[in-house]
Amino acid sequence: MSQHGQTFMRGTLVLSVAAFINRILGFVSGMYIARVLGAEGIGILMMAHPLVPLVITITELGLPVAISKLVAEAHARGEREKVRKILHVSLAVTGFLSVALTTLSLLGSEWIASILLSDQRAYYAMLAITPIAPIIAVSAVLKGYFRGMQQMKTIAASDVLEHTVQIACVLALVHLLMPFGVAYAAAGAMAASVVSEAISLLFLAASYKLYGESKRPGETWASHLKQGRSTLGELLKIGLPTTGHGVVHSLYSTFQPLLITTSLALAGIGTAAATKQFGLLAGFAFPLLFMPSFITQSLSTALIPAIGEAAANRNSLLIHERMNQAMSLGLLIGAPATIILYEWATPLTTLVYNAPEAGMLLKILAPMFFLHYFDAPLHAIMLGLGRANAMLWNYVIATAFKGVSIFVLGSQFGINGVAYGIGIGIVMQTLLNFLSISSSIGSYWSIRPYIKVGICTMLMAIGGHWIYNYALSQDMPQLWCVIASIACSLSIYIIALVLTGMLSWKGARHRFSIPW
Repeated sequence: MSQHGQTFMRGTLVLSVAAFINRILGFVSGMYIARVLGAEGIGILMMAHPLVPLVITITELGLPVAISKLVAEAHARGEREKVRKILHVSLAVTGFLSVALTTLSLLGSEWIASILLSDQRAYYAMLAITPIAPIIAVSAVLKGYFRGMQQMKTIAASDVLEHTVQIACVLALVHLLMPFGVAYAAAGAMAASVVSEAISLLFLAASYKLYGESKRPGETWASHLKQGRSTLGELLKIGLPTTGHGVVHSLYSTFQPLLITTSLALAGIGTAAATKQFGLLAGFAFPLLFMPSFITQSLSTALIPAIGEAAANRNSLLIHERMNQAMSLGLLIGAPATIILYEWATPLTTLVYNAPEAGMLLKILAPMFFLHYFDAPLHAIMLGLGRANAMLWNYVIATAFKGVSIFVLGSQFGINGVAYGIGIGIVMQTLLNFLSISSSIGSYWSIRPYIKVGICTMLMAIGGHWIYNYALSQDMPQLWCVIASIACSLSIYIIALVLTGMLSWKGARHRFSIPW
């Protein structure tokens, strides 16, 4: 393997390990918050959050992705001054925009709350989370720089530090503010996120100060900004096409709580009950559904440049090989995750959140959410192929369809209808992206790997179901029943993969592929 390939693989591995640690830490933090605040408090928390991603998306302008690409190119050419110029121009733009938009958000907070918040108790939580936007925006720029310099360990360390601090702050602030009411406790949980992001930013800034290259005589921020028009143009040329997707996503996320609670109101559900049901969906079901996807998301980060390089060299065989490897991983991870989330839905939500009523929502979403494990690789492949515009329109169409589905089904069938509407949107988005990729590079479909994995997951489901019921009949505690049955079912799945030839250490590089 080449030195570049070794660096690429090491960076991917470091990010994957850090993502796993962060997912566990975030899950522990979320579990504590869910148990203390309850479904109603989680609903308040989820309602207060969506405006921030919109502010962050607008201020970033897609620059972190552009920074990593341009910094890597400039560093490879030995253009040290240009590396610093890229960083300084990016920090100036994101810093100014984020501070300006955050100030406007704080000044107009009461007006924003009157429009977006169906439950006004979320106002304090919204105020608490608003200052996080400039912190995240500047951190994203620094992370883009470190990615371009191939310093993945710095990014991984900052992420782990952030989640560790967040857990400590959440435990302290939620416990301290809970006696004053659930609205103040939710605001405390939001404030914990701001503190942890600030600590992470300080770590990144200190790392840059320690490891960043020294300036040349006469080189200043002012000189970089005066000569930075061409650099800004290069950044925006890459960043703006990806910003549209983020803006649409943020706008939808901002209005989704209002859309859901309005549809539930039409179904005859009161404000407090609708807030609680929204909390069951967004705060309890979604974290479990997203838990296994960190592997495919880490892979996708590395997939964009790999596909882009193959496309630039017009190596269609390599493009298909990369795509098959990514889709194989999505299949092998998504299939058992779907079985576990569907079959153990109520026991999991009971043990983790003490909310058995969220089990039905998890069971509804799990089968449709199976396609989500392919979404991140497909997203990365489209960016690597230069199909950002097609990706944006696919997302717009799927989001519009999802919004209509949520409103129609939610107003007729309550929170279960909302869950079906969200699942339908996921299915449509994945299919549209796959069709777009097929139109670009063709598709080669083989049903055999799916049949093999399907057989393996059926054996897993049957074995796990029998073991769980047997353990319950022996009066074992539910916690151990769930752990033992899931562990045994996964063992059955892995053994079945080996026996069917889907999983093999020898030649794994070739066996982990699905010819589309």
